[in-house]
Amino acid sequence: MKWFFDSSVLVPALLPDHEHHARSFAAFAAATSRNAGCAAHSLAEVYATLTRYPGKQRLSAEYGGLLVQEIEHRLALVWLDGDEYRAAIRRIATMGIVGGAVYDALVAACALKAGADHIYTWNLRHFNMLGADVESRIMAPPAT
Repeated sequence: MKWFFDSSVLVPALLPDHEHHARSFAAFAAATSRNAGCAAHSLAEVYATLTRYPGKQRLSAEYGGLLVQEIEHRLALVWLDGDEYRAAIRRIATMGIVGGAVYDALVAACALKAGADHIYTWNLRHFNMLGADVESRIMAPPAT
């Protein structure tokens, strides 16, 4: 798998007024389920963010659900089984990762499982804390 998407890229890809929309959307539009994926739990993150977003960009539950379906159609979904999830939590705890970075660490675990060459994220700081095997893969979506 070439590309793996964090929710920090998926959300702006779907919101035309977002400051990172152009680059996020270009990366998303170039993706197919053959060459790109996302963590299954990222669907919930995207839905939660879209439906609680501040101001006029907040989406209804129905529209948020439709956009999540678009992600499902475009990207391969990757999830951790029980043993992989437990191992990821042990690794996170050993590294001292806490708070919201835990979810990014789970995205990274899914990306590594999928053999992704690149992990697209706007949250570079959290992913940089996750070790060399992750750090070598992370990048913001490229400029078009």
